[in-house]
Amino acid sequence: MLGFRIFYRDRKTVELNDSDRAYIEQAKLSIMYAERAFQAARDVMREADTVLHIGRSPYTDPFLVSMLHSVQLPLYSRFRLELSSQFSYELVDEVLAGALDLAIATQPPESPLLTTLQVAESPFYIAMSTRDKLAGRPSVTFEALSNHCWILFERRLHPPLYDDVLHLAEQKGAVPKKVRHITAPEEAFPLLADGECVAFVVKAGALRLSRNGVTVRPLAAPELTLKTYLASRADNDSKLLSEFVRAYMRKLVPPKKDVQLSLPLAAKQSA
Repeated sequence: MLGFRIFYRDRKTVELNDSDRAYIEQAKLSIMYAERAFQAARDVMREADTVLHIGRSPYTDPFLVSMLHSVQLPLYSRFRLELSSQFSYELVDEVLAGALDLAIATQPPESPLLTTLQVAESPFYIAMSTRDKLAGRPSVTFEALSNHCWILFERRLHPPLYDDVLHLAEQKGAVPKKVRHITAPEEAFPLLADGECVAFVVKAGALRLSRNGVTVRPLAAPELTLKTYLASRADNDSKLLSEFVRAYMRKLVPPKKDVQLSLPLAAKQSA
């Protein structure tokens, strides 16, 4: 049917070529969308809810997550959300694979297959003991963090962001005494309370750690901000998704006159 060879085969092995890999990637998506189409039709026949699958990081700003639950759609009175939790890079993989309709992700990787829309921007926060001399400052610079023990998130959780932190620290001449790694902010608490280290955390992590002898201050580094996006597949033309994103953005930012949102995500398409 294709008119050309998509794999190489001899008596012992079968090896895929680039054409076959491209075919398989799209074929998997076709099967997935077909299954979801059947499920959607069955749900309508049973008068069941229409489901929107949304993923978010466990460290997404709680306000952004709560706003998801507040969206109401008059045209889809029986729709409901199904939320799942993954780290940002894994969320993007699930969006591209079609397992999620939408994700709230921190600085997702650029891809021509994604459409993204920025919904928030915030600094890193530095968590520390209330006894640390830095706790008396309204904000903390990289230079002030030199000779401290640094607690950073595991690089595998967000490689580009991790590299950006260390690259900017090097530019500023900030050298940590040592570096420890965590996968969840709570893991940092014992080291912070003892005054041994400071931790780089996002807003949600800062809220969790700011208690019992631990305080947080924003990192004064305008070159390093955390941008949060809505992300969906560029070829997702779901009317439900489109209406949901419109309603969500109206709650976050009241629309200005004569400004319309393009669908499905009212955003630039990643280059």
